[in-house]
Amino acid sequence: MKFSELGLSKPLLKAVERNGYEEATPIQAETIPMVLEGKDVIGQAQTGTGKTAAFALPILQNIDRDDPNIQALVISPTRELAIQTQEQIFQLGHEEHAKVQVVYGGADIRRQINSLKNHPQVLVGTPGRLLDHMNRRTVKLDHIKMLVLDEADEMLNMGFLDDIESIIKATPDERQTMLFSATMPPEIKRVGVQFMHEPHHVKIKAKELTTDLIEQYYVRAKDYEKFDVMTRMFDVQAPDLSIVFTRTKRRVDEITRGLEARGYNAAGIHGDLTQKSRSQILNRFKHGKLDILVATDVAARGIDVEDVTHVFNYDIPQDPDSYVHRVGRTGRAGHHGVSLTFVTPNEMDYLREIEKLTKVRMLPLKPPSEAEAFNGQLSAAEETVKDLVEKTDTDKYADVASKLLDQYEAVDLVAALLNDLTKDNSNQVPVKITPERPLPRHKGGGSRNYRGGHGGGHGRGGNNRHYGKSNDSHRRYGSSNKEHRGGNRDRRKNNGGNKHGFTIRKKD
Repeated sequence: MKFSELGLSKPLLKAVERNGYEEATPIQAETIPMVLEGKDVIGQAQTGTGKTAAFALPILQNIDRDDPNIQALVISPTRELAIQTQEQIFQLGHEEHAKVQVVYGGADIRRQINSLKNHPQVLVGTPGRLLDHMNRRTVKLDHIKMLVLDEADEMLNMGFLDDIESIIKATPDERQTMLFSATMPPEIKRVGVQFMHEPHHVKIKAKELTTDLIEQYYVRAKDYEKFDVMTRMFDVQAPDLSIVFTRTKRRVDEITRGLEARGYNAAGIHGDLTQKSRSQILNRFKHGKLDILVATDVAARGIDVEDVTHVFNYDIPQDPDSYVHRVGRTGRAGHHGVSLTFVTPNEMDYLREIEKLTKVRMLPLKPPSEAEAFNGQLSAAEETVKDLVEKTDTDKYADVASKLLDQYEAVDLVAALLNDLTKDNSNQVPVKITPERPLPRHKGGGSRNYRGGHGGGHGRGGNNRHYGKSNDSHRRYGSSNKEHRGGNRDRRKNNGGNKHGFTIRKKD
């Protein structure tokens, strides 16, 4: 359905077009007309389905530009999501100069208080910081017309339910309320019953999610094997942008240090980092200056980067809903994505539970060998060399090039360049990842009764796919499709050479 069919104003349709939206997603097509009619709405949809615009557009259409009071409030579970929501509402409301402000913990509250003096009409905030402002009387909610609870299930998981109820009680009873949640546990349903007026339930079914754009695989590996297997997959697949999800902050730090030690362009984020550090890392990732982002679930909330090609679940999530949120970071805006989950032998029950929720069968993959990883590096290096030759003004270097060709064999010169680009012996750098406590045995023993319908487990010929293939979603570094991210970049940083064991033969 086109946005022009949803009852939006011309300035908003212009903003929609300027922001690159083409057709409304299912959650937008069903929600926007209801909200414009003044109805309360419960939207059940996963991350990546376009729900921010589903509530942002009606808010922007209904606020009074001449009223200096806060008229719409959006409550978000994390500061990252709050910031991104504020940015998206601001962009969509740019044509009509809508005033949108964001408040969140971990930032200077005095600066936020000064910004609030500009009288925003739309306020986005995290529960704790909103309550802080309310107690300081720097935020007043008595003129709220529209209230949005975004990712309500995540706020429940983070223990914010009491805070949310306190905030809701400070708003007028006659307000319009929208609640968005990937799942609908009893506590969230109670919020809908208690604080909403005859809400209309919009549920986007799993088949309408972008899972058909995401190739989902799993690899059986023991905990101590995961890191080496993952780096080989980076070499074979050469993803443009990857997110690696881990269960703990310690693992984020250890995996990030290990990747950096082996020459990969990686950084990690988790809750112990300052807001400034997290924002800087996310900005680098969004602008293609980082290849790999390592993150915990909470720290990665709100990351909305369309070019993420691969998601690696280094640790399988204990909660199947978390898997959906993780995978939703790729396969966005019509792009293809790849998800790969590492599973230890005693975690297969968790994998089956995820498959039941997503209604998608994950395919087993055989880990690539060291030789295959090296071939992947060589393939990427070859593409990089081709691009270098095409964009280099060779006349400037002709004299020195001729001199080198007189001294050395041409094959040796090119081999030396490939050696510098691949740094194959960096894989010998030892990396130790501290073992984590294994997940408890899953109740119900799903895997024992699942084999027959799964088409065979890992190691069976028919489904045992290998990572050596290349298709549209398996792009390599150095190829021409990277031009939109500022030109070619090596998959790894230049760490000074790593040329041990390589000799160049001089001509006689």
